[in-house]
Amino acid sequence: MGPSNCVDTLRTGLAMGADRGIHVEAARDLVPLSVAKVLKKLVEVENPGLLILGKQAIDDDCNQTGQMIAALLGWPQGTFASKVVLDKEKQVATVDREVDGGLETLCLDLPAVITTDLRLNQPRYATLPNIMKAKSKPIKRYTPEELNVEIKSDLEVVQVTEPPKRKAGVILSSVDELIDKLKNEAHVI
Repeated sequence: MGPSNCVDTLRTGLAMGADRGIHVEAARDLVPLSVAKVLKKLVEVENPGLLILGKQAIDDDCNQTGQMIAALLGWPQGTFASKVVLDKEKQVATVDREVDGGLETLCLDLPAVITTDLRLNQPRYATLPNIMKAKSKPIKRYTPEELNVEIKSDLEVVQVTEPPKRKAGVILSSVDELIDKLKNEAHVI
């Protein structure tokens, strides 16, 4: 989803092994809820058994779209997946996810939404022959209007401020000097 130059990113995905792409051309900045609504409409068109998304957006670092699309569809979700095992016969996905205390394993009925952690896989490299083949692979194009989705911002940025400047670091000559500063200046020990 995004402006027309997003097609280059889709072509990279096609060169890495995808069979086809879908581009929803949207000139405006997209917020997570709008993206989730567009994805919901695409799910209705495409009827997938599993929706896999990244953990968070690269433009605004939001970690919301996966959870929102799962809620809009009424599908189970597994977030931050570091391992996924599909059982097509039983129509379930087993998802390992990292949590503060270690690993948590979920069993999701399909269809489901999974958001990925960077440890889920190693992306393929796009080889020159595959880059050339990607140029002929189909990319279906939609507009939000064709999908009956209104793109609007439900968010208002009120203020952005820089964090306070940090004091310059100090190089210490010994462990004893470090302990003295931690006791007498920082008061942490």
